[in-house]
Amino acid sequence: MKKKIIETKKAPAPIGPYSQAVQAGGFMFCSGQIPLDPATGQINTGSVAEQTELVMKNIEAVLTEAGLKFENIVKTTIFLTDMADFPAVNEVYGKRFQNEAPARSTVAVAGLPRGVKVEIEVTALLN
Repeated sequence: MKKKIIETKKAPAPIGPYSQAVQAGGFMFCSGQIPLDPATGQINTGSVAEQTELVMKNIEAVLTEAGLKFENIVKTTIFLTDMADFPAVNEVYGKRFQNEAPARSTVAVAGLPRGVKVEIEVTALLN
């Protein structure tokens, strides 16, 4: 099986030993995105809704680099440091999936990188 690394400057550079995304076996596996501004390298410390919006923009940048759209996403995992934030995150997230929503898991965690409130990873089907 051959794999292809996906990388774009329009999404945050990895802050560890991982790729933004990897294509393999007919899928693209996108590493968890946090609200890190790719232009400034700064964390968005605003509301969880604002953080989620930046996360979704970062995911979109990786998808676009691979020639994909939100419609290609088949599975997402959302990590939250506070499950009370679920409604706000869900509202922002839901705007990207008006028709056929992907399968999804939402997990409460004790902490996330750089103290953010939300991280989202996705798996997309290649065209």
